[in-house]
Amino acid sequence: MSPGAPASASPPATGGLSDGEAALRRQRDGPNELPVSRPRGVLRLAREVASEPMFLLLAACGAIYMMLGDAWEALMLLGFVFVVMGISFFQQRRSERALDALRDLSSPQAQVLRDEAVRRIAARELVVGDVVLLAEGDRVPADIDIVEAANLAIDESLLTGESVPVAKEAASSSGAGDACRAFSGTLVTRGTGRGCVSATGERSALGRIGQSLAGIAGESTPIQQQTRGVVRQVATVGLALAAVLAVAYGITRGDWLHGVLAGLTLAMAILPEELPLVLTLFLGLGAWRLAREKVLARSIPAIERLGAATVLCVDKTGTLTANQMTVRRLWSAAAVYDRRPSAPALQEELHGLLEYAVLASHRRAFDPMESAITAAGQQLLAGTEHLHAEWTLVDDYPLSPEMLAMSRVWQSPDQRDRLIAAKGAPEAIVDLCHMDAGQGAQVAAQVRVMARDGLRVLGVAQATFGAAPLPGIQHDFDFRFLGLVGLEDPVRPEVPQAIAECRQAGIRVVMMTGDHSATAISVARQAGLDADGAVVTGVELAELSDEALAARLAETHIFSRVQPDQKLRLVRAFDARGDVVAMTGDGVNDAPALKAAHIGVAMGARGTEVAREAAALVLLNDDFASLVTAVRYGRRVFANLRKALVFVVAAHVPIVGLSIAPLLLGWPLLLMPVHILFLQLIIDPACSVVFEAQPLEPDAMKRPPRRADQRLFDQAVLVRGLWQGAGLLALLVALYVGVRLLAPEGERDDLARTLTFVVLVLSNLALIQANRSWGRGVARVDGESGREFRWIVLATIALLGVVLAVPALGRLFSFVQPSPILLLAALGGSALSWMWFEGVKWGLRGRPVR
Repeated sequence: MSPGAPASASPPATGGLSDGEAALRRQRDGPNELPVSRPRGVLRLAREVASEPMFLLLAACGAIYMMLGDAWEALMLLGFVFVVMGISFFQQRRSERALDALRDLSSPQAQVLRDEAVRRIAARELVVGDVVLLAEGDRVPADIDIVEAANLAIDESLLTGESVPVAKEAASSSGAGDACRAFSGTLVTRGTGRGCVSATGERSALGRIGQSLAGIAGESTPIQQQTRGVVRQVATVGLALAAVLAVAYGITRGDWLHGVLAGLTLAMAILPEELPLVLTLFLGLGAWRLAREKVLARSIPAIERLGAATVLCVDKTGTLTANQMTVRRLWSAAAVYDRRPSAPALQEELHGLLEYAVLASHRRAFDPMESAITAAGQQLLAGTEHLHAEWTLVDDYPLSPEMLAMSRVWQSPDQRDRLIAAKGAPEAIVDLCHMDAGQGAQVAAQVRVMARDGLRVLGVAQATFGAAPLPGIQHDFDFRFLGLVGLEDPVRPEVPQAIAECRQAGIRVVMMTGDHSATAISVARQAGLDADGAVVTGVELAELSDEALAARLAETHIFSRVQPDQKLRLVRAFDARGDVVAMTGDGVNDAPALKAAHIGVAMGARGTEVAREAAALVLLNDDFASLVTAVRYGRRVFANLRKALVFVVAAHVPIVGLSIAPLLLGWPLLLMPVHILFLQLIIDPACSVVFEAQPLEPDAMKRPPRRADQRLFDQAVLVRGLWQGAGLLALLVALYVGVRLLAPEGERDDLARTLTFVVLVLSNLALIQANRSWGRGVARVDGESGREFRWIVLATIALLGVVLAVPALGRLFSFVQPSPILLLAALGGSALSWMWFEGVKWGLRGRPVR
C-alpha cells in the first residue's frame, strides 16, 4: 500500500480497534496532523550569516594582518566582525520564531471507541478504522464515513464557504456521497453521529488541499530580485577593480601584502553588502511593527509588496462577514421589524413570532441560526413575559428530509395544554399550517423579497394540544402561521471604512464567494463594494475562455458560487493582466488562491491552519481594517527604503573614492578595513533604523499604487545619491590635501587620515538628517524617528571619541590625537557637507522619493 493511500475504513469489530492495532496503523500512516512549515535551524542560520561575502572579506583581512605581524589589529578586527555577525543572526532568528505563537490544533480531542470502551484521546492519535463518536459542538477530527446519524448537521464553511450547516445521514440510508461523510476540520452544529475514520492527516480532504499548495511555487518579490541583481553586478565590478588595484599597488610599490590589503579594502568599499542588510532590517522591523497592530508577517517581503497591490480579492464568509449568523428581519402580516443598531424597540405584534422562534430552538444551541435566534430573543424580549426559562420540554419532532421543519413541545407550569413551536423552511411551515394557495403565495412573495436582500429565511408557527398522548407526526397539530425570521451573516463593522480607504488608495476590491448571488450582492452593498455591475457565477466562469474572462475582469466586482479552483484561476487571471493581487480568506478552500496571490492574507482567529500556512500575512484578530494598516506600512516601507538607499549610495561614493585616490595620487593607504567596518557597524545598520521609522507622507494613502514595474533602484535614487556623495568626496579630498600640506612632516599622513575620517563620520550623520525628509528644508527631529536618530548621533560620537582617546584603538585605526582646534575644523567641514546635501535636495526637489 502506498503511503498516500488510505487504509480500509472498516473497523475490525463493533467495539472499535484495539490499542495494538491502532499503534500499528499510526506507525504506518503517521499522526493525524497536517505538515507545517519548519523554521531554519540555529546552525543553518549561523552558517548563512557567516558565509556573507563581507564577513569573508573581513576574515581575509584579518589573516593578512596576522601575516604582517599585526596580531592585535587582526584580533580587534575579528572582534568587530563577530559583533556584526551577532546582530545579523539575532535579527534573522527573531524573524524565524515569529510564527510559533500561532501554532494550535484545530481538533485537540476526539471521542473514540477503543477495545469496546469509549475514550477521549488526542486527535493526532486517530488512525484509519477508528470508530469516532460525534456530538453537537465537536470539531470533526478526521475524514469519517458516517454509519449512524440522529438529526446530524455539520458546518462545512471552512471547506465550502457556505455558512449554512449541511444535513448528514448514515451511509446505509443515503448510499454513497458527501451526505454520508464528515470532513476533517468541520463543526457539528446539531445532533449526534457515529462513524469510521476513512482518512487522516494529509490524506484527508483538508490535507489534500494543503498538499495542492506544494504545486504552487513561491516567487521572490521584485525588490528581492532587484537587490540580488544589483549586489551581483556591483560585486562583480568591485572585485575586478579590487584585483586591478592590488596588482597595480604591488607592481608600483613592491609591497604585495599591502597591495592585497588595499584590494580587499576597495572590495569592501564597493561591495553593496548594506543592501541586503538594509532590506532585512526594514522588512524585519516592518514585520515587528505590524505584529503590534495584530498582523503577523509569515513572508516578510510581502509587507513591501502589499504597498503596490492594485487588486484585493476577498472571500465573503469570515472575511467581509463575521461568520456568525444574526437575526436581521422579522415579518408578519401585521408588522415588519428591521434590526439595526439604531432600531426602536420590537413591536408588540412581533413578540409572539420571536417568542415561538426561540421556543422552536434548542436552549443549548450549536446551530448558528438557532444561536442567533436565541440571542435575538434575549435582547429584544428582555423584560417581557415572552421568555420562558421555567417551561419544561416535553418532546420534539426533528428535522427530516421529508419535512424540513422541526417542532418542540413545551409544558407551561400554569397551563394544562401543551404548547408547540415550529420553525423551518417557509414552504414546510406553510404546509404544516395547511394554508391555502393565496396565503401561501403571499408568504412565498415575501420570502423572495427577503432572499433578494441576502437573508436566510425561516418560517415560524404555533399550536396548542391537549394533554392526551402526542401524535406521531407534526402534521397532526393544528398550527397557526406566525411569520418569517430573516437571518444573515453580518458584515464586520470595520469593513465599509476599510473598503472606502482601499478605494481612495486606488486599490480595487473584488469579492469571490461560494455563496448565492443574491447574498453576495446584499453583502457587497452593505460593505460598500460596487454591487451595481455584473455578477459572474461559478457556472458562467467555467464556460468562459481565458480571453473572455480577461475581458470580464475589468467590469466585474462580484464572483458568486465559485469553487476553490476557480478562485485560483481568478487570481492568476488578475496576475496575467498585470495587477499585483492580494487575496484574503480564512477557510481551507481559500488556501490555494492565498498561496498563488502575490500577497495572501489569512484570518488568524477563525482561519484554518492550512490557510495560515498558505498566506503571507495573517490578521491575528480577524480585523479587516488591519489590512489597510498593512497596505499603509507597505507603502511606507518602500518610500523609506528608497531614502535609505540614497544614503547608502551617497555614503559609498566617498569611501570608494578615498580607497582609489591613494593609488592614483601616490598617497599612503587612507582607509583600511577597520575604518569601513566602523562605518558599517555604526552608520549603515543604524541609519536603516532611522529611515525605517520615518512616518508615511500624509497624502500617501490618497495616491494610486506605484507601478508594478517600478524599480527600487532607478535613476532618481542613483542621481540623488551620486550628487550627494560626489560633493562629500570632493570636500574630503580637499581636506586631506590641506592637512597634509599644513601638518608637521612626521605625522601629517596619520593626522590627515584622522581628520578626514572624523569629517566622514560626522558627514554621514548629516547625510542621514538631510535624507530623512525630502519635502522640507530641514527634517524635524521628532517622533520615533527623531529619538532613534538622537541615540545614533550620541552613540557614534561616543564611539568615535573612544577611538580617538584610547591609544590602542587609535593605533588600530592609524590615528593620532587631534587638537581641539582641529576637531572644531572637522566639525565645520561636516557643516559644509550638510549645506551641500540640503542644496542637492533643493535642486532635485522635483524628483521625490516615493
